[in-house]
Amino acid sequence: MPAPLVIAHRGACGYRPELTRSALLLAIEQGAQAIEVDVVASADGALVVRHDPELSHTTDVAARPELRDRRRVKVVRGRPRHGWFAEDLSLAELRSLTGRERLPRLRPASSQHDGSEAVLTLLEVMDLVAAAGTVRLVIELKHASRSARLGLPVDDLLIDTFADAARLPPISIESFEHDALERLRDRGIGHPLVALIGHEPVIDHHTVRDPDAFAAYDGVSLGTNLVSPRTVGGFRDLGLDVWTWTLRPENRFLPRRYRLPEGPFGRYAEYWRRLVAAGVTGVFADHPDLARAVVAAPPAVGVPTYS
Repeated sequence: MPAPLVIAHRGACGYRPELTRSALLLAIEQGAQAIEVDVVASADGALVVRHDPELSHTTDVAARPELRDRRRVKVVRGRPRHGWFAEDLSLAELRSLTGRERLPRLRPASSQHDGSEAVLTLLEVMDLVAAAGTVRLVIELKHASRSARLGLPVDDLLIDTFADAARLPPISIESFEHDALERLRDRGIGHPLVALIGHEPVIDHHTVRDPDAFAAYDGVSLGTNLVSPRTVGGFRDLGLDVWTWTLRPENRFLPRRYRLPEGPFGRYAEYWRRLVAAGVTGVFADHPDLARAVVAAPPAVGVPTYS
């Protein structure tokens, strides 16, 4: 069975602030076969790559006196959030911001690069990835329903952005909001569509209730808590790609039995090999080089493989 696709999660964000140019270029240098980016919309309808519409955790917006009056309290996924939101800033204002490390205490080496790179547009990212040749770009539509209510439908904006691109890399599109994917499919988008599955009502006791409900997609992307040979096999029997997110080596992100008392990293390779042995066809990783080393290694003795 071929080794799973290694998808750099927001670039090589274990080493550089997420979704910055250096994070994307480092991911390519480390051998990632795909790069995942999240997109949100600016006030004037441009798509930029940020994980979240609220910007204070990953940019220097809080330190910008000219934007101090843009601080708001808004509801995102049913919870109030305090901060600065992409939809309240123009593209020019967003492009004036610089990236910063989301987890500075856990990843202090990455935080040394804070403030050195501007927020990127999706157009810039597509051009950068296209220049790498065969690297795939995985685009996640963030908060699609919320954005549509604000008059900034990210699925429509995505189609417009594709039309404006000078060149396109191979592209897959994913979202937790499956109706956004269905709208793209109905419009003949022509790129593989992947349904993210992590916390929807389709899950019951860490099992997806009805895999057949996803047969119209090109793939699914499961939280690691859902990965088992049975679940993965059910999707693969439908001919779907099955990806999993997110592989992180630090103790705090590993199941308790894989943690170590010393150092930041736990027994991540052992855990990741078990995910791979379940039959997944792609893995999202913050450290693409570590993931490449693990997925390329032969399976450990006694670890079941998907057949």
